[in-house]
Amino acid sequence: MIETNDSRLNRRFSPLTLLFVSINGMVGSAWLFAPLYAAQIAGSGALIAWLIGGLATALIALTFAEVSVLMPVAGGSARIPQLSHGAFTSFILSWIAWLSALTMAPIEVQAVLQYASTYFSSLTHSVNGTHILTHIGLLWATILMLAFCIINIASFKGLVRFNFILFVFKVSIIVLTIIVLIKTSFHTSNFFSSSNNMTLTGWQAILTAVATGGVAFAFTGFKHGVELAGEAKQLAFGVPLAIVGSVLCCLALYMGLQVAFIGALHPSALSHGWQNLSFIGDAGPFAGLAAGLGLIWLLKLLYIDAAVSPSGAGLIYMTSTARILYAMSQLGYMPAFFASLNQQKLPIAAIFVNFVIGMFLFLPLPGWQAMVSFLVSGMVISYAMGPIALLCLRLELPNEKRFFQVPAARVLCLLAFYFCNLMCYWTGWQTLYKLAIAILIGLVFFILACVRKKMPGASLGLKSILWIGPYLGGLILISYLGAFGGKQIIPFGWDFLVIALFSIVILSLAIKSRAVVSIEHLTTALTLAAKPV
Repeated sequence: MIETNDSRLNRRFSPLTLLFVSINGMVGSAWLFAPLYAAQIAGSGALIAWLIGGLATALIALTFAEVSVLMPVAGGSARIPQLSHGAFTSFILSWIAWLSALTMAPIEVQAVLQYASTYFSSLTHSVNGTHILTHIGLLWATILMLAFCIINIASFKGLVRFNFILFVFKVSIIVLTIIVLIKTSFHTSNFFSSSNNMTLTGWQAILTAVATGGVAFAFTGFKHGVELAGEAKQLAFGVPLAIVGSVLCCLALYMGLQVAFIGALHPSALSHGWQNLSFIGDAGPFAGLAAGLGLIWLLKLLYIDAAVSPSGAGLIYMTSTARILYAMSQLGYMPAFFASLNQQKLPIAAIFVNFVIGMFLFLPLPGWQAMVSFLVSGMVISYAMGPIALLCLRLELPNEKRFFQVPAARVLCLLAFYFCNLMCYWTGWQTLYKLAIAILIGLVFFILACVRKKMPGASLGLKSILWIGPYLGGLILISYLGAFGGKQIIPFGWDFLVIALFSIVILSLAIKSRAVVSIEHLTTALTLAAKPV
């Protein structure tokens, strides 16, 4: 484990607190909406989608666990690639990670207001089947986003206590919902409908559900442990517990919810196909089920939790996303002001900057699913740094003691990198081209940082263009030619092989273009990053 000297931030998160933070950040609006959207896309095959999404994410999380224990820094999405490949790679991947994570708080606010619109119709209106916030809805979105900011900067102890209360309430409601729905109404025939045979189309639907039905989105919270590692206690135990343990715990919860949701549907609700599944209260599917089954007491609890669950996740994302921006500022990619801390050493400026920019995301990304697709595409690209950094640091620091070590690292890292690329591809061309535009905008900020010479002690690492340029360009090209919203020149099935070969080539290029790393280099770089600005 490398001492980072990142002394500006306190080590304040115990292993259990970090685990609760990760689970709380993961269990947000996904459980309220994803079982419906995944079922509409894949039918009962949604259960397979959850397994694929959960196990793939757990594999990726393992790679981040080793790297984060070795280098426990705040804002790991920015710091880790900076050390393994230099400033250019670090900026591109941290920019993508920051934009993706920035989307999360607005997503959760959208979910709260979408559920609330069942009682307060003035909050949203439907446009082509999508729930869009009205002017009154945007006002309440502003109030909720501000509340997340205030709680984050008011008191760390208050944040921890509030997080624990939310965690207990949310998990209890989820478990109760699963049990009650299964006991009240459970139709096993829904799982064996003739429309759910595992045909080629069926598998394509399952994989689409992973990326755009909210499945991959549901597991994005595992990176809270990465971003907060610089403030964690008992690193060798606490960080892997938070990063990997949170994924496995949430997989069990989500699988239970999907089983309960599919089983509780009356077979007549599927008479027109899964894609046309609808019922009273479809702005909140579990609430609609409870109402249809006459479970009024559960309905009331669900509407309370519809505000609590997304709010808890949004609160935690406001916490960790600020650490990414804080790290980017410390590394010179963003103005120094963004690294300002208050008396409790909390990144107050980064929190409020994220609030302002987050509010604008309600405009180009209206609706829950549109925001989710954008977030997933960017987030899984930032995931790619986990397996790459692990292999690079194994080669550069072979003798450094590792208190947490991934077995069969070469094989597992290749699989993790492959899964990252698949999940990004599954989000579809309509999402990836928007991400490409966001990356181009980010390059403008990088050029400005270079011109201003605001990256002290950092190697630009321009040779990393040899892998990250072909990587991002290749993903976008494959998506354009592929079967998920593209031209279908690369047919479904063959795209798996294309992405496999692509992953092998890019991973090899990324390792060969790695930066030279030594203990002295790490200490110098991290000390420079930790200096007051």
